[in-house]
Amino acid sequence: MSTTAKVIEKLSKKRLRLWLQLLRANRTTENQLRENMRLTFDCTLPRFDVLSALDRYRDGLRMSDLSAKLMVSNGNVTGIVDRLEAEGLARRISVDGDRRAMRVKLTEAGIARFAEMAAEHETWVDTLFATYSAAELDTLTALLSRLEEDKT
Repeated sequence: MSTTAKVIEKLSKKRLRLWLQLLRANRTTENQLRENMRLTFDCTLPRFDVLSALDRYRDGLRMSDLSAKLMVSNGNVTGIVDRLEAEGLARRISVDGDRRAMRVKLTEAGIARFAEMAAEHETWVDTLFATYSAAELDTLTALLSRLEEDKT
């Protein structure tokens, strides 16, 4: 095997190890956040994601837009929205000019509940990454942003 081929192979192995490390890091972090969310708020991460998206779009989102923003199927979002609506945290509103389309938005109770959850979530994330300096966080953020940009 030529020297160039060996270097390429080494790089491919490093890239593979990086990918596996990213998966492990994501899984570990997500599992901890999922468990914290379950124990503290009896809430799932997908439900938190729906609340978060609706909080960013206070005028509401069509169900299809909500699904697209979360990159999940309409069916996944429908079940979560059904439960949020039953608990008084969200409501469906008809869309003018389209009798079949519905827009969903947070109620005042939903806004308050999400604010409480988001504050705690931020604390958990802060704790999970507390061992990294500001410079390390900037480097990691830049590298991950570049990884994402390279794929688009």
